[in-house]
Amino acid sequence: MFDYRNNIKKILNNTSADDKSLQNSLNAIKAIINMTGDEIKNAPRELNPKSIDSKQVRNLLSALTELITKPGDSNAKTRSISAIHKLTFEPEVGKKYGDLLGRLDQAIQNSVETKEAVNKKIFEDAVKPKKAVKRDYRKGWRYTVIRLVSGADLINDNGDTVYTVKESQVHPLNLKTGDVVEALEDKDSPNYEAEILRVVGFRKLRKRDYDQIEDFKYAVVQGRANNLAITRNIHGEKLKIRGKAVVIPVDTSYYQGENIHLEDGSIVDLAWYSGDVRLKKNPADAVQIRWIYQTDQPKRKANKSKKDKSKKQTAEQLTKLDMDLHYQRVGIAIGDNQNEAMLESIVTRYNGIPIPIDAFEGKKKVIENQIKDLDIVILVTAFAAHDSTWNIREFASKYGAKFAVSSSKGYQSFERALYRAENGLPAYEGNQQIDYKVK
Repeated sequence: MFDYRNNIKKILNNTSADDKSLQNSLNAIKAIINMTGDEIKNAPRELNPKSIDSKQVRNLLSALTELITKPGDSNAKTRSISAIHKLTFEPEVGKKYGDLLGRLDQAIQNSVETKEAVNKKIFEDAVKPKKAVKRDYRKGWRYTVIRLVSGADLINDNGDTVYTVKESQVHPLNLKTGDVVEALEDKDSPNYEAEILRVVGFRKLRKRDYDQIEDFKYAVVQGRANNLAITRNIHGEKLKIRGKAVVIPVDTSYYQGENIHLEDGSIVDLAWYSGDVRLKKNPADAVQIRWIYQTDQPKRKANKSKKDKSKKQTAEQLTKLDMDLHYQRVGIAIGDNQNEAMLESIVTRYNGIPIPIDAFEGKKKVIENQIKDLDIVILVTAFAAHDSTWNIREFASKYGAKFAVSSSKGYQSFERALYRAENGLPAYEGNQQIDYKVK
């Protein structure tokens, strides 16, 4: 009988982790198996195919084929190694080919993702068809928005208030006084008087027709449980009302719910009427929390005593990723200043220089001028126009800027994208297992 073991051994010894070598080796092994198939059947005292788990052989060949097609693919590597391990438990296979399977195992583990494979994966993710946005063709009555400290009034042409809508409808649309909207009465919802369908225009109003409002965006809640207050925003700017720095206590009992929880580190928007008489004696009575941002910041334990202070500082340090941008210029590709301040604070936290990029700008030359001098570019896809996404990726590659994608506006999602860009990791996180090292 033809002894093909030395041939397989030579093939595996000459196999490297690159695509071409793995493909050639796989083809050679298949050819040898086909040539010796009949001899194996007629040699009962030798390796008996009936005693081999053919399912694991198929799994191994299938996984190796996928690994050659997608070098370094973690799923293909896991499947290949799993099949090899199961085959080594077959008495005849493990005894005769254990050393060869061990080398094959090591070659698979050394297989790394090539630049071409990474680019192909990025392209495939980018061109995946997205679910079509369901258009709302309903037509509503037109009303003018009068902004309130929280929520807004919808008035008709006679100046009469027809509906009052809550902040949860106003904030996502970024409505301002004078915006003209289409709305319908919402009879099905006990929580809303009307449903705003769309913004259709703007109407300039006289200042005497509505109360002037001031706001303080991205304010930081600080303190211990039951003793929280607001004094500044995420930029470190102090909260000032009528030129004086003030402290606004926060009563958490007013803001507790299933999806709302105020604690040390929460980020909120404040608002108040400029003419409120309470501002002079007790500003806290006039100021309201208009919006609470649902960030993905790590939760921190409140100090219970001075002894716990060092423990808290240590815990906070552990939640910080092991990254220092060393004052690199970081472009944040978002549109219409949405969550811009919060994302800039993340870049600053890691010693970077944040520079916003308007991802709604469709002109290629404008986008190119924004990107050409940057060191890192982070694209927030939730806030980017489709055409601009391609342009931003193209110019980041053209000018050698490190690039990564944050699929949402969340704190953690953006922070991780920044980490991947700085460390040359895949631009898209997807379902990959990426080790985010912390300090």
